[in-house]
Amino acid sequence: MKKTWVRALLVGVVALVVLVALAAALGVWLAQRKMERRVELPVQPVTYRSDAGAIERGKYLYASRGCAECHGSSGTGRIFLDEDNGLRIAGPNITNGPGGSVTAYQPVDWVRTIRHGVNPQGRALMIMPSEDYNRFTDDDLAAVVAYVRSLPPAAGKGAMVELPLPVRVLYGFGLIKDAAARIDHSLPPEMPVPEGATAAHGRYVANMCLGCHGEGLAGGRIPGAPPDWPPAANLTPGEGSAMGRYPDADAMIAMFRSGKRPDGSPIAVMPFASLREMSETDLRALYLHLKALPPRPHG
Repeated sequence: MKKTWVRALLVGVVALVVLVALAAALGVWLAQRKMERRVELPVQPVTYRSDAGAIERGKYLYASRGCAECHGSSGTGRIFLDEDNGLRIAGPNITNGPGGSVTAYQPVDWVRTIRHGVNPQGRALMIMPSEDYNRFTDDDLAAVVAYVRSLPPAAGKGAMVELPLPVRVLYGFGLIKDAAARIDHSLPPEMPVPEGATAAHGRYVANMCLGCHGEGLAGGRIPGAPPDWPPAANLTPGEGSAMGRYPDADAMIAMFRSGKRPDGSPIAVMPFASLREMSETDLRALYLHLKALPPRPHG
């Protein structure tokens, strides 16, 4: 009887291992198919600009909206994720120097890449926070492009995306999405809003928070984040909201500048190298918008 029980257990374990291996192989195959798919989009180009005003605005957006976090302050690219589990991701060189990934870009390619998370060949970009940039006004998108095109040419490398097996399997089964799959491509560009410390301008600024905090800014698991990252905070008012720590805009601005909560504890994950570059006007507007949101449960 005992031998029969042990034999049955071994058969069950072997069968489970085989099923897991088959599921992993299927996930990897599906992931490869997703990476190779073509994303067809009707994309309208923005007009190239080279005036000082556009370049200055683009420089501010590049510094404060996370571009430098992935591509480096000089645009030559940088490794921004290097985990012990084999997850390594680097943003590419976006100057016109050796190894630059945008040297052949046409006006439509900038829009396709930044706003839609799709490269000029029609392939989905695996890592690109286009859901944050999808809402840029045409003027702001043109300003970012103007600034990037003004960067001095310098040597750098292309993008690097090394995904460990579990991540590839999860991507294959749709539990992790690439940049193009996270976007409603039918949304038109935002219309310009007068810049000022108003909730209306704050709503526009808050588009930069969507990638981590979600469409309703209620937080939760960050899509595609490493498993050891904490969930994004709930930014809507109410019980359990992170906004309860910030009784006024000054308190929130201090957090953006320091990377620490009012009690002095550091905040993990948030890209403070970029966030601390945000203007006081943008931050005061953002605070007003967040305080006016309807309460939502976390996640």
